[in-house]
Amino acid sequence: MSVVRFGDRVDLAHVMRPAGKRPAIRLCESFRVEGSPRETLLRLVQGKGLKRYRCASLLGESLYRMAQLEAPAVPAEERVQALRWRLKDMVDFPVEGAAIAVADIPAEGSRQANVFAIVAPREVIAERMALFHEARVPLEAIDIPEMAVRNVASLFEEPNRGLAFLVLNSGESLLTITYGGELYLSRRIEVSSQALAEADEERRQQMLERLALELQRTLDNFDRQYGFISVSRLLLASECDCAATVAALAQNLYLPVQVADMAQVIDFEGVPELRSTERQAQCLLAIGAALRSDL
Repeated sequence: MSVVRFGDRVDLAHVMRPAGKRPAIRLCESFRVEGSPRETLLRLVQGKGLKRYRCASLLGESLYRMAQLEAPAVPAEERVQALRWRLKDMVDFPVEGAAIAVADIPAEGSRQANVFAIVAPREVIAERMALFHEARVPLEAIDIPEMAVRNVASLFEEPNRGLAFLVLNSGESLLTITYGGELYLSRRIEVSSQALAEADEERRQQMLERLALELQRTLDNFDRQYGFISVSRLLLASECDCAATVAALAQNLYLPVQVADMAQVIDFEGVPELRSTERQAQCLLAIGAALRSDL
């Protein structure tokens, strides 16, 4: 079960991963935040029986930093400490005592191995852990949106091909490129679904042209850096109707652009509202967090 807070909304998702079958979403619901996070969580504990589940929670994008760095040439047990000092000048909080996680980026042949280093202030992690501990909810993992999107994107991958996945939400949008179920690229783009929906035609066209340019530059850079990965298509998830956005991007990019529809890769017969791709996009991060292999 994932428990994910987005401003004034909390999303819950429960995903089962039966052996040899597609993942199945058993529950996907959203609730308004009323009162403090603790009060909201306690209400969900009572109403949804969260104590029965092993849970994951996502950090908001302002609560951590993520950097792609060369893998330090040190023993595995010394990696975090080696990266800690590299991160010192990249963050605006003390790295001493900060929580650091490392995710490998698979390399090919003699290529320099890189890693994603994720760092969050100690007090941020302590506060999240205390929140679940006080509510007596088992917290198995504290994750980040990039990894949640990776979990969803990997389901759409074609054999031996990379996949670009763009999540257009109400804040900054998130682009990932995955290959073989691994995250190879992640970047934020300052275009939101809300801004596109509310803009007049001229402004919307300008935004779409800028978005297409950002995407093309990123794809070109990725191709130069990871020439052994052929990206097959770009999937787009948006909380608003994105048919016009897909059409506009398809005209300006060299690879196919399609709406991400989880019905192609996940079963959710008991959650009919997920037939809407807009609703899927609203809950995508919660679903992605629930897709962790260790939940």
